[in-house]
Order: sequence, then structure tokens, then C-alpha cells
Amino acid sequence: MALTTYVEAIRQGIWEEMEKDERVFVLGEDVGIYGGAFKVTAGMLEKFGEWRIIDTPISESAIVGAAIGAALMGMRPIAEMQFADFISCAFDQITNFAAKCRYRWGAGVPIVVRGPSGGGVHGGPFHSQNPEMYFVHTPGLKVVCPSTAYDAKGLIKAAIRDPDPVIYFEHKFLYRRVKEELPTDDFVVPIGKASIRRPGTDISVLTYGAMVYNALDAAKELEREGIDLEVVDLRSLLPFDKETILESVKKTNKVILLHEDTRIGGFAGELAAIISDEAFEYLDGPIRRITAPDTPVPYSPPLEEFFLPKVSDIVYVARELYAY
Repeated sequence: MALTTYVEAIRQGIWEEMEKDERVFVLGEDVGIYGGAFKVTAGMLEKFGEWRIIDTPISESAIVGAAIGAALMGMRPIAEMQFADFISCAFDQITNFAAKCRYRWGAGVPIVVRGPSGGGVHGGPFHSQNPEMYFVHTPGLKVVCPSTAYDAKGLIKAAIRDPDPVIYFEHKFLYRRVKEELPTDDFVVPIGKASIRRPGTDISVLTYGAMVYNALDAAKELEREGIDLEVVDLRSLLPFDKETILESVKKTNKVILLHEDTRIGGFAGELAAIISDEAFEYLDGPIRRITAPDTPVPYSPPLEEFFLPKVSDIVYVARELYAY
């Protein structure tokens, strides 16, 4: 069986949902003739036509606004942000309208707003951000961050089928670096369910996105020293799988919270509060955070490498915590 890349998995998921449901369509900048900035929609214009693959002006607020209107009329739009950083231009439409329609008058807004996020490709401060926490803080939204090709396909399909707005962040560093065999039959990955990527007994590493692979690499290195990491891939940040998180912490009694996003207001802080509230008596050491520093993402390759959490950071903190 051929291996499928992360980016191709997203493309397959969208393609299959469009074949199954004529209400599904894509709109965004360069999604049609060009096939998308990262070729997620390549070939779709020829297959589905210009009424379902819609090239738009460079206006994220217009893209999401049109998607919301179409969703309220019974359609299932997928709005592409060429880079996730530019989702800020549609912040009002997403947080003040799409997220609140269900609460205000019972109307679902079944849209998917998807876009490439994250660093590691020297994209600079306007093409490398991880903007997930703006939306995790917004009731009424769902936020997912797949790390594998299987999850990328399963979560995009779940997001398209969801009756409410889903923000789907795909890490561009993983697009063509991550590959795996995918089932040929239809499948979805449930939103709100974490996955244990590596069982362990000594320290739980709770993470998501590209940092899952840093955690797994650190676990391999630490295994030679007799330190056994459990790597938990959150997959969904809103809703998130509190049960799996607490079970892991109660098993290992020590926890590292790892994410690529900056520190203040990052998801690690929220998880630390929940663990402290609900699993404090199980802890045998301090809750440790490994994150990016509170600066914009640097363009300079050496500075970006310093900025992003590294395998060596995880190894260092895990050694300290293991010895505590």
C-alpha cells in the first residue's frame, strides 16, 4: 500500500466529502486554478467545477463571512486561509458571529476554517504563527490540530460533518514530511479525543501538532537512560480529552506540557490549572512547561531554531523532573 502524506490526506478527506455531499464546497484565495498555496485543492476545480471551488478576493473577512451565510442557507463551506496567521482578519466573523449563532438563536453554522500554521520553514512572523488559543478561548467553536496523516484525514472529515464551526489548524512543517498508510474505507477521527502515541511509566508529555514528533524523539533518547516517557497527542484543543489527560498524569505522577505556541496564555497554562485542580495528589514533582518564548516568530533560521522547542529541551527538562 502506498504511503500518504499529511497534506495529501487533507486533500483526500476534502475530496471524499465533496463527492459524498453536494453541499460541501471550498472557497479561498488561489484554491481554484492554482490548486491552493500548498496544493491542498489541486485538481478539485477540474473535478467539481467553479461553483464548488471558488477563488476569492484577498479578503479573509469576506471569505469567512460568505461561508457563514452559505452555512446558514444549508451549505457546508470549507474556508481556506492561505496561512493561518491571516485568520486574524476574519476574527470578528468567527468569534462574534459563527461561534455565537448556536447560543443566540439555535442556529448551527457548519463551516470549517482551515489553514497552515506553525514554524520550522523560515516563514517569518507573518507566516509561522500558532493562533489556536484565540479560538480555544471562544465558546461555540471547536479547534483541532492533527499531527499524523491519519488524523489529518479523519479530523477534516469529522470537521466537515460537524454541525458547528470548526477551526482546523494543519502544521505546514508536517505537510510532506509525515507519511503513513491509510485505510481505503471511510473513517473519521472523533473531535475531542486524544491519542497515546507512546505508552510510558515515568513522565507524561502532553502535546499536539508538530511537537508530537519532538516528544517521540526525546522519548527514544531518554529510553537509553531508563527514563520512560508517555507521549499524549491531544489532537483536539476544544473540546479536549480531559479524561485521557488525567489518567496519564495519575499513572506517571509527573508531567511536561509541550507546545510550539508562545507561553503566556498558551494551552499549557490551562492544562496545568486543570491538573493542579483535579490530580494534585498524584503529582510527585512540579508541572513543567516547554513552549516558545513570548516573542514573534523570527525569520532568521538560527533565531527560529532557538525560538522553537527542541528535542534537547525536552530531554533536559525530563532528566530534571525524573530526578526530582
